[in-house]
Amino acid sequence: MDIRIIIELDNLINKEITGSPKQLASKLSMTERTVYNYISFMKKTLNAPIVYDYQRMSYVYNSDGEFKFIR
Repeated sequence: MDIRIIIELDNLINKEITGSPKQLASKLSMTERTVYNYISFMKKTLNAPIVYDYQRMSYVYNSDGEFKFIR
């Protein structure tokens, strides 16, 4: 996993502007499958409370918790 991509994902998720997985893949210049792998890594390994909000059409941090990535 590339830490620069995780930082960018964190930024986009915080702003709730990821778009769909396909749009996010385009923003990050990677495949949709790679996006899913990064999201899974962040959820499972980093315990980031990420969910996909279908109304906002964006990945968001669940209100039940938060993920702080200190830069």
